[in-house]
Amino acid sequence: MQVTPSGQPPIVQPRAATDLIDGKVNLLGLSRDELKDALREFGVPEKQLRMRTSQLWHCVYHRGATDFAEMTTISKDMRAKLEKHFIVKRPEIVEAQYSEDGTRKYLIRFADGNEAEAVYIPEEDRGTLCISSQIGCTLNCKFCHTGTMNLVRNLTAAEIVAQMMIARDDLDEWQDPTKGRQVTNIVMMGMGEPLYNFDNVKKALDIIMDEEGIQLSRRRITLSTSGVVPHMERAGREIGVNLAVSLHSPRNDVRSEIMPINKKYDLEQVLQACADYPGGSNSRRITFEYAMLKGINDSDADAKELVRLIRKYKLPVKVNLIPFNPWPGVNYECSDENRIKRFSDYIFKEGISAPIRTPRGRDIMAACGQLKSASEKKSKGQIFREDAAAKEAAN
Repeated sequence: MQVTPSGQPPIVQPRAATDLIDGKVNLLGLSRDELKDALREFGVPEKQLRMRTSQLWHCVYHRGATDFAEMTTISKDMRAKLEKHFIVKRPEIVEAQYSEDGTRKYLIRFADGNEAEAVYIPEEDRGTLCISSQIGCTLNCKFCHTGTMNLVRNLTAAEIVAQMMIARDDLDEWQDPTKGRQVTNIVMMGMGEPLYNFDNVKKALDIIMDEEGIQLSRRRITLSTSGVVPHMERAGREIGVNLAVSLHSPRNDVRSEIMPINKKYDLEQVLQACADYPGGSNSRRITFEYAMLKGINDSDADAKELVRLIRKYKLPVKVNLIPFNPWPGVNYECSDENRIKRFSDYIFKEGISAPIRTPRGRDIMAACGQLKSASEKKSKGQIFREDAAAKEAAN
């Protein structure tokens, strides 16, 4: 395992672009071109490649099929041949937790035994899936539970897409389309820094946005970064989704203390990158994520300085105020409710949207900043004892 200094691009162990399971190629996570190449290598005639690629793409990504027997738009003989060489397989769900407020958290184990978490948050008018891009993180933000982990590796495009597929499986979206889509939005805000895994994130989102597959609009996708300035403009140009920036303080000294990446890319650089972000406008505002930390970043002076910077850089933004979500061992506290409201009111009065996010999934450690692989939170002995207790209870 290789871990880099805080704020530096991580060097991670390479993974094969194509997953092999029992000698078969896993189709989940392949791009259109990769799928076509796999079929060509398999022996599909050139004149059939476009048709076969479209058929499989539709079955895997639009219908959620995992068994070739379900792919009835393909002839029975061809399905039998495909099944000998290919597979459509999701990663293992180690644990699925369901909050009292409807939030769902999935602990997902990948083929190499490493784990990451994804969270589904239902609301009245939408259902948002929070997707991880890395196992662990290299940024070490002091108020973030994920930041206490070492970086293990980047997730592959297949592993990123799989989080979307797993949530849709659990919500029964494929089998009963009359319910309407449950996962209407996704945010790249889970474990890790998406812009330090740019290529895999881009490939995964291209698959998710494809009009013949999952069909999620780029306007319903938000990529959150802690401020990796060199890749922000590229993200707007090459991916074109909504941008969220983990700001958390309008002062360089405070931001550097709680977010070490600020020592490499300071506020001025981050805010200029926001001003230059392709597609940013009043109708498509950038979001500033702002965790409310008691006595750290929640004063009237902080609110005034934040407004000053937004005006200085002429930014089309909204400020998403997040009541801090505690986790075991953290040294920070959430700002008082009245203090958060006063902070929000001031920004609103200055003509800038500053909604207060309602905490979701706190009872299952699924709220913002609380994600961390359960494999690190639980010892093997604890897991063994829990499994034994569950078996005994079942009997």
